Amino acid sequence: MRPLALSLALLSLAALPAAAETRRQPSPAQQAQQERMRQCSATARQQGLRADPRKAFMKECLAKRAAG
Repeated sequence: MRPLALSLALLSLAALPAAAETRRQPSPAQQAQQERMRQCSATARQQGLRADPRKAFMKECLAKRAAG
C-alpha cells in the first residue's frame, strides 16, 4: 500500500508545474479594469493618500473611469 501511495504522491507533484502553466489569461474587460486600478492607484500614490482618503479617492476614480 505504501509504494502505491508514494507513487501517487510523486505523480501529483510532477503534475503541479503543468497545472500552473494552464492558467487562463484575463478577459479584455478584466484587463481594462486592472489598468484602471493601476492608473488610479498611481495617482493616489502621487497625491500621498493613505487609509480612508485613499479608499474614497479610489472609489471615485474607478467610478469615473468606468463611466467614461
